[in-house]
Amino acid sequence: MTGGDIEQEGPGAVGGGDVAEPAVLAAYRAYLEAQRGLSPHTVRAYAGDAAGVLDTLGASEPADLERIDLPLLRRWLAAQARRGLSRATLARRAAGARAFTAWAHRTGRLTEDPGPHLLNPRVDVTVPDVLAVDEAAHLLDVAAEVAADGEPVHLRDWAMLELCYASGVRVAELVALDVTDVDLRERLLRTLGKGGKERVVPFGAPAGRAVAAWLEDGRPAVLAGRGASPGRGTTPEPALFLGARGGRIGVRQVRDVVHRATALAGVRDLAPHGLRHSAATHLLAGGSDLRTVQEVLGHASLATTQRYTHVSADRLRSAYTQAHPRA
Repeated sequence: MTGGDIEQEGPGAVGGGDVAEPAVLAAYRAYLEAQRGLSPHTVRAYAGDAAGVLDTLGASEPADLERIDLPLLRRWLAAQARRGLSRATLARRAAGARAFTAWAHRTGRLTEDPGPHLLNPRVDVTVPDVLAVDEAAHLLDVAAEVAADGEPVHLRDWAMLELCYASGVRVAELVALDVTDVDLRERLLRTLGKGGKERVVPFGAPAGRAVAAWLEDGRPAVLAGRGASPGRGTTPEPALFLGARGGRIGVRQVRDVVHRATALAGVRDLAPHGLRHSAATHLLAGGSDLRTVQEVLGHASLATTQRYTHVSADRLRSAYTQAHPRA
């Protein structure tokens, strides 16, 4: 499993779940939430994997966990493959099954843990789609030009785009930021990543100017529009970025902003995660070391960060081929 988003394919992800013993799944879900500190999205995915494994046991109720062995796990994973799921998704599902059997073994529900013997399908190494440096600069220049009209929404969008690219934060981390999480003087932001791990991320002067403009002119106007002001007894809204109604902006709204901005700038269409990929790639291309990029992005594993070296190597090879007389 990489540092990317956990993939959840909808209702099929839980494998039916009708046969699963509710007490087992409830206990497992409580463990994931309380002891591992996983996000609600990841908890749903892992609980869905557990339900799918239990569903494969058949119609016994309560589910007999002692019947979970390596052949059963392989049958379950093969059924997922027949559905046409990608290798990356199958690898994530296998990790979910191993997490469940490890928990069942530790809690005495399973005498032997077959999970470590369940191998991951080989995952194809994919090169993230990123903007070129000049494309990223043009995207942000256009956002700044649009924001010059002073409209609060335009100021907000400019600030979000600049901060996404400057810091490389995940979109979920961006929308979770509060005003107090950003230090404009030191140009640092504090965010909670996956597993509730806090990290401090630097950002540059352009992003600082955009966020300052939003905080000084845009955000107060949005709050005033919903009738919220310090003297009216309303609870202050802590969120850094607000939606049109004055509440914390959502992930889907940010995605829409990024898609509209890339279309307006005439650059390749990207989701917010594409700006994160772009930031990582440009950091490495600019000479940053892998460990620094790992810290900035909040990757648990250096292997996740290393995939960005493929992008840098491809760009370097392309530039060499075009420029060297004996390429």
